[in-house]
Amino acid sequence: MAPSTNAARRANDHDRAEHRWPAVGAILVALTLYALLPSSFLPALRIGVIVVCVLLLIPVVVVNPVRFTRQTRWSRRASIVGTAVLVVANHVALVQLVMQLLTPDNPEAGTLLLAATQVWITHVIVYALVFWEMDRGGPVMRSTAKREDFPDADIRFPQDEDHDAVLEVARSSSSSSNWTPSFVDYAYFALTNTMAFSPPDAMALTPRAKILTGLQALGGYVILVLVIARSVSLLG
Repeated sequence: MAPSTNAARRANDHDRAEHRWPAVGAILVALTLYALLPSSFLPALRIGVIVVCVLLLIPVVVVNPVRFTRQTRWSRRASIVGTAVLVVANHVALVQLVMQLLTPDNPEAGTLLLAATQVWITHVIVYALVFWEMDRGGPVMRSTAKREDFPDADIRFPQDEDHDAVLEVARSSSSSSNWTPSFVDYAYFALTNTMAFSPPDAMALTPRAKILTGLQALGGYVILVLVIARSVSLLG
């Protein structure tokens, strides 16, 4: 293979390597919102979750400080465990929120509406992280492996089937540009799934992806219904 071809391939792989910091920023936002929940939301558990997630995040960032270009077994496991801890912690907070919103004459009703917003935003972020870690082997696999070596996709994006569209659309398709989804794509998928309770353009393909999108939509629906009910009761 000619040197120019090798250089072009390396440049293409570098362009496909996803930036680290959108995901790190989302994690820090989620941890901040979780830390600022009212004191009635199990403060000891919240402190423990934050400490564990930060300790898991630091070495993972050290491995790939700017772009996702390499992966070890322990860095992959640390990233998955950190995401799992955030998911479980936010679901615990969601259950606490439901219990408190259903408590009649709760003196912290106004505070709970703010807490519901925090839990809802964190709900979107943690599921974005789940889909980002899960789909096609995770961010490092999507950035470094050949496309034929990817595991089966869990989520289908419009770019995956735009190769036969008009030229200006087809140029950015997966087939034409070697496009792969990044954290922003999964954050958008998680946000629209929580708001519309169904993905409007991306689609869950595998059973595990369908179960997770269903759980996410259900959690968002429960928060929305209870917040509306509580708001109406306060106005009444």
